[in-house]
Order: sequence, then C-alpha cells, then structure tokens
Amino acid sequence: MAERIAILGSTGSIGSQALDVISMFPERFSVEVLVAGNNFEILASQARKFNPDVVVIGNTDHYQQLKESLRDTSIKVYAGSDAIDQVVASSTVDIVLASIVGYSGLRSTVSAIKAGKKIALANKETLVVAGEIIGKLTRQSGSRILPVDSEHSAILQCLAGEMGNQVEHISLTASGGPFLNYSFEKLHNITPKQALMHPNWDMGSKITIDSASLMNKGLEIIEAKWLFDLTPEQIKVVIHPQSIIHSFVHFTDGSVKAQLGIPDMRVPILYALTYPDRLTTDLPRLDLLKHHSLTFSEPDVKKFRNLALAYDALREGGNMPCILNAANEIAVNSFLSEKISFTQMPDVVEHAMTITEFSASPDMEFLEISDKSARDNAKNYITKQLHKR
Repeated sequence: MAERIAILGSTGSIGSQALDVISMFPERFSVEVLVAGNNFEILASQARKFNPDVVVIGNTDHYQQLKESLRDTSIKVYAGSDAIDQVVASSTVDIVLASIVGYSGLRSTVSAIKAGKKIALANKETLVVAGEIIGKLTRQSGSRILPVDSEHSAILQCLAGEMGNQVEHISLTASGGPFLNYSFEKLHNITPKQALMHPNWDMGSKITIDSASLMNKGLEIIEAKWLFDLTPEQIKVVIHPQSIIHSFVHFTDGSVKAQLGIPDMRVPILYALTYPDRLTTDLPRLDLLKHHSLTFSEPDVKKFRNLALAYDALREGGNMPCILNAANEIAVNSFLSEKISFTQMPDVVEHAMTITEFSASPDMEFLEISDKSARDNAKNYITKQLHKR
C-alpha cells in the first residue's frame, strides 16, 4: 500500500520539489493532504494534479476562493491553523513533510509529533525553538523525525552503520552565499535583489537571505544539536563554496565520512521519505571529473555575525534560540522591505537577545511569549534606533 503523505507548505520550494519526487513513485506514495499559507491558486493547481483527500489554506481569508476553485472535485477544503492541526493528526496520514517556513510551522509539526507520525522535517525552527520539548514529545509518542536539510541528511547518511561508534565532531558545510568574499563595507550596501540570488541552491526568499547572512547555518547548528545529541563544541562549520560535500562526520579513531552530491534538494527529500531505503531515480548524477577543485575555509564570524550569535544562543540554551529565531525573522522581513541594511540584521538579533526575558527551562507557553516579546523588541529597535542612523 502506498504511504499517504501530508505536505505542510506545499506551494513553497521544498513542498514543490517534494511533489516532484512523489510523482516519480506513484506506487510508493500518495498525496493525502496539501497545506499552504496564502497561495490558494497554486494550491488549487496542485490539488487538481495530485487529487488529495484534503487541502487546507492557512489564511482563512482565501477559503472561499479556494473552495470555489475546487467546487467540481471531491476534495475537502478547510482553512485555519486548527484545521491544519487536525488533518496532520488524522489516521489516514502516514508521513508528514513539515516545510512551512519559520515559527509558524511549529504548531502543526508538534500536532503531527503528538499523533506519532513519521516526520520529514524541513522546518528548522521546530528544533531551534523547542528542541528539548520536541525530544520529549517524540519519545512519548513514538514519532520519528528525519531531516530534510541537505546537511543534516548528509550527517544521517554518514552515521548509517555506525551504531556504537563514537563521534568526535561533525562539520556542517556552508556555501558562504553570494557575498563570501565581500568586505564588510561592501556588505552594507547589498540590496535584497542581490541577496536573493544564491549561487548554488534554489530556495525561498527567507532561507536564501538566511543563507547569505549565514544565519541559516546558525539555525542548522542548533538543529544538529537536537537531531544528533551533540554539544556545541562538537558542531563545526566549514565554508565549501562548491556545495558538493554536504557535511562530514569525524570519528574518534581519526576517520572522516562525507556525503557528496550535486546541489539538488530532491535527493534528501526522497531519503527522508524512504529512510533507510534508497530508491532508484533518474536525478542528475555527480561527475567528479567535472569538479577539479573542492575548497574549504573557516567562516568569518566577525563579518557574518549571525553565525556567532547562533553559537551564543546554543550555549545559553533555554529560550535563547527562540529569541534568536524570532528576531531574525523580523530582521529578514525588514531587510527585504528595505527598512534596514544587510549588515544591520545581526544588530537587530543581538539587541533582542540582550533585552528579552530569559528562561533556562521554558514550556511551550513561555516560548510563545518569548517569540512575541522578541519580535516586539526587534521591531521597536528598528523603528527607534536604526531608522535614526
């Protein structure tokens, strides 16, 4: 029987590529649920192609338009966050691909975990914001989280067959983004249009900006801690502009394992859906003869301060990663709307981390309070301080 999949964030980059993967294996997968935030037109088009049992639009303002566009089908149409929580916990769903970007994807992922679903996790913020709580919930429900991020998928693949063998540390690779070799002065004048042109990966705007500022790697550091039970000192970052090696695992005997491949998110998406199996595909292959030089360097945390701030948040623990994430979402949106410069984004994050109330052991309710407070603090800082400069 085909495994029934719910895709949260189906109209985004990861969701769209997941549907491409699923279409390759109609005998293995079926689309049960499609969820989108605002783009009801693309959602309706996807629904007509994949014929899910249910579609949900997060923004209730678009409910009537979506329902009308699918009126001649038998597809059930719902709207709102409560509906999303209910459908992901449905007994008709086997796998939940969680790819809603940002803090807004946390609630639905938690609902799926509580229901004991297998989670293909593309929403970094779930573990960044609530890693310790998520760990407890998965142990209670029997849910399994499998990473979709290419770097974490690479670590998972390198650990296959290594049960009981001690890991010294891991190295998460980062392309360095389009501004790797820019001076700090040149970084200050970067436009959103320039920052949205990633050299290797095709991603949504939020993740692309995070990649350019290295915050994306900072979030991945925190995520790796919870996925693989590592200390901050065991998680390193190496700049690898070619994006061919997706990450390394270093073992205590001196051995190092790496996972290689061309930059194509469909490979880690498929692996998360089929783990531990590998299915044969016609996806493009890596030809090492065409890649004569693979280079590596240390990240410049003075120039790209977001990475240092992420390490600070990880070491601090508690609700600090939640504060980091919330402030960064405000900073990215403000940069995209040209309210602040590229180099002011870490200023916003650092300010929120400094003044937002800290808790060493927050529950979900306090994390929600922290998220709102950090966003408010970030917005106030942008309005009252950065606009004056």
